[in-house]
Amino acid sequence: MMIHYMLPASVVGTLVVAGVVIGQGSSALRAATRMATELRPALSFSNITNQRERSIALFNEATKVLQHPRCMNCHPTTERPTQTDLMRPHQPWVVRGTRGHGAVGLQCSTCHHQTNFDQAGIPGHPQWHLAPASLAWQGKTTRQICLQIKDRSRNGNRSLATLIHHMSEDTLVGWAWSPGPGRTAAPGSQMEFGKLMKAWAESGAHCPAP
Repeated sequence: MMIHYMLPASVVGTLVVAGVVIGQGSSALRAATRMATELRPALSFSNITNQRERSIALFNEATKVLQHPRCMNCHPTTERPTQTDLMRPHQPWVVRGTRGHGAVGLQCSTCHHQTNFDQAGIPGHPQWHLAPASLAWQGKTTRQICLQIKDRSRNGNRSLATLIHHMSEDTLVGWAWSPGPGRTAAPGSQMEFGKLMKAWAESGAHCPAP
């Protein structure tokens, strides 16, 4: 469960320029400073004739979404989620719980309802929850994330086709592009992101080198 308290963009910019990051240190600074606002379309990589190189380039472009705070806040490496563009530890203190919906007595749905509640800065979705611990990727490299999402023992036993459908169609994933005021949306659109991931899979689903 995550309450993304709103922080004005001007304040975020000031904190980043000053090098002041609350809670998560350098990893949060990297996330806040590398937030992309656009995605290159999948077709723009068609001029890369080497299939492996094209596949890796497509995945690297897709990581602009995968490593964006809107996604990484939901994929914490600890049991406590993070929030805001600066990836601060979630307030109030909550944990993942056994199925990603929070601990007994303080589940995500306690605060997160069907839709965003913008007046209080609380995100919402009918299935609001954290990714499983096996898909935690805060602080991981693009290669590590790539290998992780392809590994059926860690990705919820999803085939590549099912994985692409999840990323392209799932409305909870889609929340990243409509997060409400005070939060930076993921770059591009869910459709563009899905096309990048599909083109990556169709070109061999290769991962970046170590």
